[in-house]
Amino acid sequence: MKTIYILLIFALAFVALFEQSRAEPNKYIMIAAMLAFVYGLSRLMSKVPGKGERNAEDNDDENI
Repeated sequence: MKTIYILLIFALAFVALFEQSRAEPNKYIMIAAMLAFVYGLSRLMSKVPGKGERNAEDNDDENI
């Protein structure tokens, strides 16, 4: 699943950059690509633990 999100993020970034390079870019395509990019990035980053969660795990290991 993580691989799918990574591929989706790169594909959407390419679409947005390609559309921006055109003489008259379609704003709706760019907005849709950016919204999907942000959604994919947020889904990918939801799997990464926060800073506070990592520190709590490190402190538990030190107490043993």
